Amino acid sequence: MSPATAGQGTGRPLHATPWLRPALIAAAIALISIAHYLIPERQLVWQNLLQHLYLVPIMYAALRYGWRGGLVATAAATASYLPQLLAARGSQPYPGYMLSRIAGMVEYFAAAAVVGLLAQKDRRQRLELEQSSADLQRLNYELQGAIERMKRSERLYAAGQLAAGMAHEIRNPIAAIAGAAGILERHPEDAPRRSVCIEIITKECARLNRLLTSFLDFARPRPPSFQKTALEPLAASVVELARHAAGRHSVILRCEFDPALPEVECDGAQIKQVLLNLAINAIQASPDGSEIVLSARRADASVILSVRDRGCGMTPDQMQRLFDPFFTTKESGTGLGLPVAFQIVQQHRGRIWAEPNPDRGMTFSFQLPLKHESLP
Repeated sequence: MSPATAGQGTGRPLHATPWLRPALIAAAIALISIAHYLIPERQLVWQNLLQHLYLVPIMYAALRYGWRGGLVATAAATASYLPQLLAARGSQPYPGYMLSRIAGMVEYFAAAAVVGLLAQKDRRQRLELEQSSADLQRLNYELQGAIERMKRSERLYAAGQLAAGMAHEIRNPIAAIAGAAGILERHPEDAPRRSVCIEIITKECARLNRLLTSFLDFARPRPPSFQKTALEPLAASVVELARHAAGRHSVILRCEFDPALPEVECDGAQIKQVLLNLAINAIQASPDGSEIVLSARRADASVILSVRDRGCGMTPDQMQRLFDPFFTTKESGTGLGLPVAFQIVQQHRGRIWAEPNPDRGMTFSFQLPLKHESLP
């Protein structure tokens, strides 16, 4: 029966009629007492059974209404049974019969009080737990709201930082292009100057294009396409690309991979981008003749890839800002390579970190789950 129709037809719910439970308890006591009057005292088995039946409404009253309800129900049972017991004083089935019946009712008083107290304690604890649960739900709701507000504030702050960084980074190439264009305008017939200016314009336009590409990769990261990928050949191709990118830097690049390393469910192109970014950073930070090592090892249900260099290392303040957009320690850097790598690793449900080597240099590492749903 739905709440809308409760109270119509066959009846209404107990919580809608608070008098119904006490009425049922009183009716049960009355029926047991009537049965006592109808059955002779000599039929001890039935008399004992009926007296014990009083426990049903008494215990229900104690459980429902506490010790007060239990004592009231016991008093009602005693009051309804006592006249019949007193009327049978002259025909007691055995000596001490009346005393045993009265003792039984006294025991019912004690049982009702104890059960009622325990029920009240249990009810109080249950109410406290319900209140605590409601408070926790309210606090959780408020906490979620606070987290969402913090996220919005963080996004606004990040947008402001990105805008400020973009303005700063774009200003220099634009100034260089404007200067070269001014020289061309003032000396249109000067072939050597024209050649230098065209080279400046071309170089700065390429720089702007790299900056905007990195910015878009950071601001609108492409969702990864997960496929089983062998990491060793991927790292080998990164080493080849990094050697070409090294240019005049004469460094040694090598791989240290566990031969039993399983395939990883990842976006191979994006992981290649992360490794290449870390390798190029290591090359630019390393002195000539030093060694850079790309390694990979398994860690339970994940794999850890590392790039170790022998460069000058970083200060604690620099390490704290490593993954901030537009933070860079290089004169020609955009400061978006590591933030982009950070986002890619996060999209793979992994983590990325950096730590100084015991002797010199840095090691950048990132962890990927073997299956993209393995890590929480």
